[in-house]
Amino acid sequence: MTMTPQKLVERLRLQGGRYIALHLRYEKDMLSFTGCTYGLTEAESEELRIMRENTNHWKVKKINSTEQRVGGFCPLTPKEMGIFLESLGYPPITTIYIASGEIYGGEARLSELKSRFPNIISKEALATAEELEPFANHGSQTAALDYIISIESNVFVPSHSGNMARAVEGHRRFLGHRRTINPDRKGLVELFDKLESGKLKLGSSFSRLVQEMHKNRQGAPRKRYGPLPGIKGRARLRTEESFYENPFPECICRSKKAF
Repeated sequence: MTMTPQKLVERLRLQGGRYIALHLRYEKDMLSFTGCTYGLTEAESEELRIMRENTNHWKVKKINSTEQRVGGFCPLTPKEMGIFLESLGYPPITTIYIASGEIYGGEARLSELKSRFPNIISKEALATAEELEPFANHGSQTAALDYIISIESNVFVPSHSGNMARAVEGHRRFLGHRRTINPDRKGLVELFDKLESGKLKLGSSFSRLVQEMHKNRQGAPRKRYGPLPGIKGRARLRTEESFYENPFPECICRSKKAF
């Protein structure tokens, strides 16, 4: 019998009921493309640089990793995502589905998330090797599995903005503004750096800062952001929020109860 995304959702529900779909974009190609090397070894950073240099259709070759991170342009690390979700108040027993490809650094790096949320589940844990075999070497089909599982989740959290994250958010809005938490990466990096320097400590005060920062970033109904004033032509379109990310109000004709 053919394995379907709905079957994986059913298996997830049987294991934990409600679940978070975490779009953890901590993959080799994403880190190389964005030039983000925070927390990596020198060897890993060099590996990513070489990959970027050798990928012809990636036009930007020299990237300042520190500037990228401070500007909020880097995917949050597994450790940072663990601190983030914990600060939002999610308990350690929370079921988290990892909607992504292979995590760069493998299990060692993912353990930084598992130390806070041990109930981490991947598609490989939900399906047998035989069930997943038809999807092997077909990245778009594998991504489609993650897309549907993310759509059906109780909460969707992307660690980085991208085409899939924006499409999932828009789809979830269309289905009734299901909860989608968009991390303020720039703001969070400031907090994480203060943690690292000892200016802040984990605890209730830190959690309040994170929660206040994200009280309006959880998928509540709002009109799509228009283009920035004073900009004309094609550049105007690039400053407008994508219709696929937020189809409200044009394609949402009646209020629906959010999850």
